[in-house]
Amino acid sequence: MTLRLRHPQIFSASWLPVVLSVVLVLLIAGAAPVRAEIRVTDLAGREVVLDQPARKIVLGEGRHLAVLGMLHDDPVSLLAGWRQDKGLDPATYDAYLAKFPALAEVAPVGAGNRLLSVESTIALMPDLVLLSLMDARDPQMQMPLRQLEAAGIPVAFVDFFTAPLENTLPSLRLIGQLTGAEDRAEEFAEFYTDHLEGVMATLKAAQPAPPRVFIHVHAAPTNCCATVGPGVFDEFVEAAGGYNIGRDSVPGVMGNVGLENLLASDPDVYLATGGAHMKARGGLVLGAGIDAETAAQSFADLLDTPGFADLRAVQEGQAIGIWHLFNDFPAHIALIEALAKRFHPDLFPDLDPMATMAEFEERFSPVEMTGSYWLPAE
Repeated sequence: MTLRLRHPQIFSASWLPVVLSVVLVLLIAGAAPVRAEIRVTDLAGREVVLDQPARKIVLGEGRHLAVLGMLHDDPVSLLAGWRQDKGLDPATYDAYLAKFPALAEVAPVGAGNRLLSVESTIALMPDLVLLSLMDARDPQMQMPLRQLEAAGIPVAFVDFFTAPLENTLPSLRLIGQLTGAEDRAEEFAEFYTDHLEGVMATLKAAQPAPPRVFIHVHAAPTNCCATVGPGVFDEFVEAAGGYNIGRDSVPGVMGNVGLENLLASDPDVYLATGGAHMKARGGLVLGAGIDAETAAQSFADLLDTPGFADLRAVQEGQAIGIWHLFNDFPAHIALIEALAKRFHPDLFPDLDPMATMAEFEERFSPVEMTGSYWLPAE
């Protein structure tokens, strides 16, 4: 029996390329769904558009590698370059380098005074430049930003520093969207919100009188005393149920108060910030890689200094030391708990900020963060 086609003309050779093209398109569409472009609004109110999640990123602040590390198991694989101003502290850098040796090959694109080398940045052909909100407000950055825009390189502004309680989660979610890590960003947002709301709900219910707190930043025995007004550490103190008396004398983010004025202000709590960078100045040494004995001795030496030793807060045991680099890192949620427990011990007998820090390290850091982050440690 012979099979006859009723309409053999539709299978003529001229149709064959068309049929094959349609089949190929359908196969490709079924095997690899096209991801829609990423369109977000950054912390400066600018629209940022990417064709796909960023995989070659230039960081405007080196310390924000630790923020990328909260969202990606290998953040260094996403890093094309970084400005070395405001870099990682030495111990954290060494921990990242040990786990991710490729960090040694990451190209520098600028150093001190917040300078950004546009030529070096463009040469890397990044698909995203992440800058701080401070850069958006910096007049010297306007020309570099225009040059990056002309080169077609997307720039997004984030903020973990100027208004940390307001901007930390939006910034982290923004980076999550731009790098395809939305789920990890939401996981941290839930962790952060649960801990912060726990502290704030207790304070709201009890309405305790806030202790008057003097914040001595980069604390050292000499050149007293750099302090802060609104923003940054001020927000941490307020969230923990305290009042930063620097608000009364410092109109901007930072300023200075003389020792005599500090003594006259008679704060209820003396709060000093420090880090590994303060070792050379004989100041408060705290942070990643700093053992408890070194931290405690540096704090004791600071408090024994004439003038500081005369403060009522010091004499009554109301002196606290904290790691300065909490000022640009979402782990500050553990610091807020530590301050709340110290400001209002009767309200937070079961609060365990050390456990919060340990959970942060386990869930949101690809490297160990062992160190001393506040004193007294309990």
